[in-house]
Amino acid sequence: MSAYVILFHLFVILGLLGAVHALLTRRHPNSALVWVAICVSLPGIGILAYLIFGVNRVRRSAERLRQEFEEQDNQPEPVATDAESHTCTVNEISEEFAELEKIGRSITGTLPLKGNSITPLYNGRQAYPAMLEAISNAKQSVYLSTFLFEKDGIGKKFYAQLVAAKNRGISVAVLLDGFGLLWSWIRLNSLLKRNGVPVTRFLPIRLFPPQIRMNLRNHRKLLLIDGHTGFTGGMNIGGSRTAKGRQRMSDMHYKLTGPIVSQLQEVFFEDWAYANGEKHIPKPPPMKHTGRILSRVIKDGPDNPDNPLHLSIVATINTARTSIRIMTPYFLPSRELTSALTVAALRGVDVRIILPAKSNLPFVHWAMRNYMGELLEAGVRIFYQPPPFCHTKLLIIDGRYTQFGSANLDPRSLQLNFELNIEALDAELAQTLNTHVNTTIKASRELSCFEIAGRSLPVRMRDAFFWLFSPYL
Repeated sequence: MSAYVILFHLFVILGLLGAVHALLTRRHPNSALVWVAICVSLPGIGILAYLIFGVNRVRRSAERLRQEFEEQDNQPEPVATDAESHTCTVNEISEEFAELEKIGRSITGTLPLKGNSITPLYNGRQAYPAMLEAISNAKQSVYLSTFLFEKDGIGKKFYAQLVAAKNRGISVAVLLDGFGLLWSWIRLNSLLKRNGVPVTRFLPIRLFPPQIRMNLRNHRKLLLIDGHTGFTGGMNIGGSRTAKGRQRMSDMHYKLTGPIVSQLQEVFFEDWAYANGEKHIPKPPPMKHTGRILSRVIKDGPDNPDNPLHLSIVATINTARTSIRIMTPYFLPSRELTSALTVAALRGVDVRIILPAKSNLPFVHWAMRNYMGELLEAGVRIFYQPPPFCHTKLLIIDGRYTQFGSANLDPRSLQLNFELNIEALDAELAQTLNTHVNTTIKASRELSCFEIAGRSLPVRMRDAFFWLFSPYL
């Protein structure tokens, strides 16, 4: 038997093995069918294509890293708080929120915490001064986690306050995403280290030894002060303005106080230990009730195969009776999310989605347009917000349930990134944010079915082409 025949049979066997793997691991039948056909019909080339593009190395890599971390027994011990005494029991949940609360409990395995206060902060003009003031007034600890930390005017102010806090004897720790650091030409992490501030990079990009995990990004944004005040949302540190001082983007952040901060702190130190294997057991003061909001953290990452954020968003949308409001900079919905929004609109729910009129990533904007027709035909109303580019991530259900945080409504956030959202069961907060959304809608332009249908053939082909790559954008 010639070497060519042996090689051909080897490729056929490998192709069959690839087809079996696709059949057992792919979640969607269409995807499984395509890969089975490719592996079987194209010996050699098919299995190579499947190994490169079909196997979810992001999740496998994240799971392996998490397993290695757990085997090293470097897991952070539970944060020493009395948060359990602030847990809201099932009997305390009002009928108004019973269904929504049960969804979050089933997905996260935790009950919401009571006695919290959440204050929306609009844009850098409100958020950055509040965050800087909190750092300057810190008495025990300052913990910061961010995707981007730019060395502009705002970045330098945060750098100065972090160094000053360290010099006052405050416990300071800064966690920066390894890929996010590549966005800045001048990086503050080295300057912070030189001034004694502990800095850890989350999965940094390295050539020696090789470590190129560009898809494993920590997109969470957290600032935690003395164990009792937290800031989270969609805002990075810096980059909100151009060199000439004009506002480059709009965004929202949130100040949180109360027992919910204990959950945020647990997430921070889990990420800290995961990034460098170092245990840290903070001892914040006892949690006090500062408000009446029931809230809960929903964290997600590629090491969690259940996709809790995606599942919670789809499930809560399915409970909507009167209204759904969504603000997101990137809208590349899954088939499940598209179906949930379509069905909600067909049920008579007032569904409105606010998107940036001009994206900072043109190819994402083009891909987004390929999703619009089906939603518009079902009665979903879509609005384009005028510049500056809006980076806000917000979901409001029936004017009483709110979910906000770092996650966009796209595959990268809901499948690839490490993300963190907060769900709040409070009608007053929801109405406050609803007012902001309604004000934004009044200043926005509504997209019509005719506009989408009237795109020229070259434009439709361009949009559809980039839509093909939406799982990776």
